[in-house]
Amino acid sequence: MDERIRVVVAGPDREEGDRTAEVLARALRDAGMEVVYTDRPHAPGRLVATVVQEDADAVGVVLPRDGDPAPLAGLAAALTGRGVDDVLLFAVADGTPPGVARVFPRDAEPGDVAAWVRAGLSG
Repeated sequence: MDERIRVVVAGPDREEGDRTAEVLARALRDAGMEVVYTDRPHAPGRLVATVVQEDADAVGVVLPRDGDPAPLAGLAAALTGRGVDDVLLFAVADGTPPGVARVFPRDAEPGDVAAWVRAGLSG
């Protein structure tokens, strides 16, 4: 039996009024993945600690609308600094944040994101 894919989804705080991360987390779960969802913004070090603790295969970060993409480069560097080089990092954002394997637009179909994660981890 194949191991389940574990994904950490980090999104903006609920006060932002953005439910994109919640919808994405639900779609990944419905696609058969184990999801650890956090709705609080985290410093890269804290998010990396969560990824390591949960033994995640992938981490998806949903940036707030018009959010600064710079923390994603910090997250990628923090993952590398901890020796975590086998985690698929993706984002849902406006624009093109650096340091991620793929950036999905805010209106991407959650099922497409789930299919991409599965394909990215199986190849």
